Amino acid sequence: MSFPGRSLQRAWHIVDASTQTVGRLATTIAPLLKGKHKPTYRPNADCGDYVVIINAEKVNFTGKKWKDKLYRWHTGYPGGLKQRRAEEMLEKKPENILKKAILGMLTRNNLRHKYIEPRLKIYAGSDHPHTGQLSAEVKPLPRHPRSRSGSYNFGLSGGTYAEKGSHQPGGSTSK
Repeated sequence: MSFPGRSLQRAWHIVDASTQTVGRLATTIAPLLKGKHKPTYRPNADCGDYVVIINAEKVNFTGKKWKDKLYRWHTGYPGGLKQRRAEEMLEKKPENILKKAILGMLTRNNLRHKYIEPRLKIYAGSDHPHTGQLSAEVKPLPRHPRSRSGSYNFGLSGGTYAEKGSHQPGGSTSK
């Protein structure tokens, strides 16, 4: 089955990360970026949506992860292994906590690096420059439930995967 890319609809989602657990939040955002909630999903195609995350500095970890969790990276120079605790990372770069959690749930390939990563927009505070793309009808995604009850559906319970009135110019509008 072939699906022409020009009739692909990209929706914008806004997520309020305040008082949400990092891992649970990442499990709701990663499928939205990849497009798994759409009926036209293909693993080898770029069909995901844009996700804007606000209040990244107010995320939570469970247990003692603020002190125990380490973020490690290498500078590329000999002896250049660096590490930072989660609480230090929250002070210096709060956006990177969510970014590393979400991108860690996506496969490392050209699709992720070129197309999926640029569609993830994370902001430490509640201000963001994407108010033009997010219409007034867009509501923040609901919080991830603590237990899986079976009724959680990415906040897309209306049966549509794009906001009402959103379309791509040149796409077919037949029903």
